[in-house]
Amino acid sequence: MNLAKVIGTIWATQKDKNLEGLKMQLIQPITPAHKNDGRAIIAVDTVGAGIGAIVFYVTAYEAVLPLAHKLSLVDASIVGIVDRIEDTV
Repeated sequence: MNLAKVIGTIWATQKDKNLEGLKMQLIQPITPAHKNDGRAIIAVDTVGAGIGAIVFYVTAYEAVLPLAHKLSLVDASIVGIVDRIEDTV
């Protein structure tokens, strides 16, 4: 799993029928120290995250696992909302 911050919502007038009813979010991958870590990506939101939320996301094959339609064309899915990050060092 990876960390990201939700930075926007993607609105699509047309999308794959398997994605109907699912919200797409623009997320910025981050490090545990909240530093940007690469380019922003689009992810299907399976947990109801809002803009500004820190989230867990998965990519590749794992991205379709939380979806009802396993044949959906998805590269990234938000699978959790982070409440806090504690430094144990």
